[in-house]
Amino acid sequence: MKFKAEIDVMPLKSLLDPQGKAVSASMGNVGLSEIENVRIGKHITLEIQASNEEVATSKVDEACKKMLCNQIMESYEFTVVEI
Repeated sequence: MKFKAEIDVMPLKSLLDPQGKAVSASMGNVGLSEIENVRIGKHITLEIQASNEEVATSKVDEACKKMLCNQIMESYEFTVVEI
């Protein structure tokens, strides 16, 4: 079976997000002063062959922990759906 994973990796809330802070500061310059506290992360999609959704979920979690997310500075969430 083939599955698709949608992964969001974000900086931990307790850490400074310099890119998000810069974007937040610039919102007023483009007429969007109502927008604040922008946080910028990564969105990753991948496809995986697995015997079932549980195995696919386990492999995606392992990929996040080993390669896609630096757990010292980032958190991640993902969904897995059959395609």
